[in-house]
Amino acid sequence: MMKRAEANDPESTYRMGREHHEKGDYDVAFRYFTKAAEMGDVDAHFSLSLRYHEGQGVEMNKEKELYHLEEAAIGGHPTARYNLGIKEGQNDRIESAVKHWIIAANLGDDDSIEALKTSYKHGAVSKEDFAAALRAHHAAVIATK
Repeated sequence: MMKRAEANDPESTYRMGREHHEKGDYDVAFRYFTKAAEMGDVDAHFSLSLRYHEGQGVEMNKEKELYHLEEAAIGGHPTARYNLGIKEGQNDRIESAVKHWIIAANLGDDDSIEALKTSYKHGAVSKEDFAAALRAHHAAVIATK
């Protein structure tokens, strides 16, 4: 895997970052995640958002956290999309939060379905939109099996 990472393979570079992170070597992990993100790896962008949020291997930085979270979400990372919905909800932008959760649910994210269920109970999601999200979520889950 090291040779593939050195050859600028984004997935291998991301995996090297994960290995170092699991060992507690956050500084090295951060460098691998950064390199993989520069090559467009959405998992690396998501990992960087978490590092900036938690301050592991780097100082906490909300702007960089949000940048990498958005990049991961745009790239199709369901948990990143869910987390953006959480952030929108925390800022009382419920309509925007719901949109993020619907997109994440369409990608198979279980937490987004739960968030949509709660939003439906509170009247922030229509019955039709909730039902459509449930169908899309189910289809995404089936497709990944």
